[in-house]
Amino acid sequence: MEIRYPATVEPQKDGTFLVQFLDLPDTFTEGQTREEALFNAAEVLSANLAWRLDEAKDVPAPSEKARGAVYVAPDAKTQAAMLLRLARGERSLAELARALETSWPAAKRLEDPTHWPSLKTLDRAAAALGKRLVLSLE
Repeated sequence: MEIRYPATVEPQKDGTFLVQFLDLPDTFTEGQTREEALFNAAEVLSANLAWRLDEAKDVPAPSEKARGAVYVAPDAKTQAAMLLRLARGERSLAELARALETSWPAAKRLEDPTHWPSLKTLDRAAAALGKRLVLSLE
């Protein structure tokens, strides 16, 4: 599973490009070029999602097959935190900590988008949640 949010990219009268996320109306940015705008979009998306995770705010699921949209992925740390939280579902962090034979704070850090867990830890957490860690490079 990968996390990508749909966004619109609209040229502006001044030559810049405005990017707005369909599922996160408070998340938008711009850039001098389309490429710069999309780069900035990934950064602002990551920041918004990290804030939502950190503050235990609602994180809407990304819309699928949005017509005319460009799909933007958050950074790897934010994606890892979101994917683990989704995979955990209704299980408590205490259950995850017991399955990993670690402490509750250590399990909580796995869902912290400012924390960089190792691949070994991510793989163990995925296995404990009945999942498999899969990596890709783009």
